[in-house]
Amino acid sequence: MKRERTLINISKKTFIQVVILLFALLVLSIVLTYVLPRGAFPRDPETGEITDYNGYMRTDDRGIPLWKGLLAPILVLTSNIELIMLALFLFVISAAFQVMSDVGGINSIVESVSGGFRNRPALLLVLISFLFYCFGSFLGLFEEMLTMLPIITALCVMLGYDSFTGFICCILACGFGFAGAITNPFTVLLASRIIDVNPMTNIWFRFIIFFVMFGLLIAFLFLYLRRIGKNRLDSLTYIHDTIYRNEENEQEKTESSEEVRNPKLVRNMYSAFLLLSLAVIIVSSLVSGLRSYTVVILTAYFLIFGLITGSIAAGSFKKARKSFLNGILGALPTLAFIALAASVKFVLEEGHVLDTLVNQINNQITGGNTIVIALAIYLIVLVLEFFISSSTAKAVLVMGILAMVFKANPNLGLSKEMLVLLYTFGDGYTNVLFPTSPVLLISLSMIGVNYLSWVKRSSLLFLVNFLLVAAFIALGVTIGY
Repeated sequence: MKRERTLINISKKTFIQVVILLFALLVLSIVLTYVLPRGAFPRDPETGEITDYNGYMRTDDRGIPLWKGLLAPILVLTSNIELIMLALFLFVISAAFQVMSDVGGINSIVESVSGGFRNRPALLLVLISFLFYCFGSFLGLFEEMLTMLPIITALCVMLGYDSFTGFICCILACGFGFAGAITNPFTVLLASRIIDVNPMTNIWFRFIIFFVMFGLLIAFLFLYLRRIGKNRLDSLTYIHDTIYRNEENEQEKTESSEEVRNPKLVRNMYSAFLLLSLAVIIVSSLVSGLRSYTVVILTAYFLIFGLITGSIAAGSFKKARKSFLNGILGALPTLAFIALAASVKFVLEEGHVLDTLVNQINNQITGGNTIVIALAIYLIVLVLEFFISSSTAKAVLVMGILAMVFKANPNLGLSKEMLVLLYTFGDGYTNVLFPTSPVLLISLSMIGVNYLSWVKRSSLLFLVNFLLVAAFIALGVTIGY
C-alpha cells in the first residue's frame, strides 16, 4: 500500500481557475452592496426570520466595509456551522474512500459489478443513472452522492468509458432528479408545506416532467459516449484517466509482490459498508426527525466505520490511518472553493442588499400575462440560486414571499401547485451548473475537469433543458396545473 495518489487530486491550473472565478464573483457582490439600495424587512430578534414581507424599509446603511468583504471567506467559515459540517463531511468522505481505494476495496467491487454487465455496459449505465436520478427526485439527495462518485467513476473506467461518464451517471443524474422532483423533501414537500398545498395534487404532471428530463439526460450521456467512441482524445478526463490507469497498473504490480489479503473478504466487507451507508442515507432522508442531521450522521458513519473496515481489510490500523490522513490532505484545497462560494451570500447579507433583491421580487411578479409572470418567477429563483445555494433557505425565503403574494393577489392566475413547480425548476438544475455550487466544483475536481470545460461541454444540454422548462411552464399555465 505505497501509493500516494489521492481521490481528490486538483491540479494547480484547475485550482487557480476556480479561485479566480469565485473571487471575481465575490468582488462583484461587494460592488453590489454599494450600488444597490440598502434596506431590510422586519425580523424576529431571536430567530432572525422575516416577519412581514410587505414591511421592507430603506435604510441608511453603507455597503459592506472593504476589509470585511475581502475577508468574507474566513468570516463565513467561522460563523456558519452548516458550512463547517459540509467541509468536514467532504474531508471524512474523501479519507474513507482513500482507504477503500488503497486496500483494494474499490477495485474488488468494480470488478465484480462490471463482470456481470461486461456484454451489456450501456444497460448498466442507464440503470445507474436512473438509480441516482431517483435518489434526487424522491429523496432529495445531492451532497451525499459525493460518497458514491469514486465507485461509479472507477466502474465506468473499467468498462472502457471514462471518469466523466461516471460524473454524468452519478452527480449530473442526481442533480437532474433533484430538479425533476416527485417527492423531494427539500423542494417539493417543504415548498408545499410553506405555501399550504397538498404535494400529491396533480402529481401526474410532475411524473411527465420526470421521464422527459430523464430522457434528456440519457440522450446527453449517449451523445457523449458516441463522441469519445470516435475519438478518445475528446474525453474531458483523458489525461486524468490515463494517469489513473497507469497508477492502477503500478499498484497491481506492487500488490503482487506483497502479501495478498483475501480479496473476497475485502469485497464483501466493503459491499456491506456501502450498502449500509445507502441505508443510512435513505433512512435519514425519510425520517423527518433525522433529515436535518443527514450530513452529520454520514460524517460519523464514514469516520468510524471507514477506519474500522479499512483497518481490518489492510490488516493494520496504522496503514488505514495513513491512507485516511492522505485522503484528508487531498481534499483540503476544496475548502477554498466552499468558502469562496458561500461568501457571496454572506457579503450581500452583511451589505444589507439581499433584502432589497427579495423586495424587488415581490414588486415584479404582479400584473401582466400569466405565462410571463410564471417565467419571471422562474428566472428570479434562478438569480437567487446563484447567491443562495441552500434549498431549505431558498424555500423559506421564496415560498414565503410567494405565499404572501398569492394571498394578496388571488387572481394572480397561478395555482399553488404551479408556484411549487416554478420553485423546484429554479432550484434544481443550477446545482450542476452554477459555480456557487460547492458540490459541483468538488465533484469536477475529483475527476480532473475544470469548471469552464464543463460549461462548454454542457452548454447545449442546459440550453435544451431551459427550453423544455419554459415549455412545461407554459403548458402548465395553459392547462391550469
